[in-house]
Amino acid sequence: MKSKHIRNTEGVKKHAQMKSQEATQKVDQAIQRLIKTKAKINFNQVAMESGVSKAFLYNNQEIRNRIEGLRKQQEGLKSSQAMKRNMTDASKDSLIVAKNNRIKKLEEENKHLKDELMKLRGIIYDKF
Repeated sequence: MKSKHIRNTEGVKKHAQMKSQEATQKVDQAIQRLIKTKAKINFNQVAMESGVSKAFLYNNQEIRNRIEGLRKQQEGLKSSQAMKRNMTDASKDSLIVAKNNRIKKLEEENKHLKDELMKLRGIIYDKF
């Protein structure tokens, strides 16, 4: 037996549309925060930052295109890890020399302070 009742789904449709708009705003704000902090932009990061599902990001074509575009832009930028990997031998050698000089200076300072401490302990011991 078929019902002749007409279903009113306008409220449900409006609610779903409103929820989608709110999620889109969250995604926009999350992307802006990621850009400001110069964090890596990809679907996982945007989903975690915005609190929306990755499925929403992939299914919304406008957002998907935006994330993919930003991700491609960032591919051209070198990360600090990539820059560390690309250090030349000369720059590594100069860094080692600088660190060795710093270590030597700190060792000398440490020895000087230990000697001074021993003198002060001797003065205190003599007073008592």
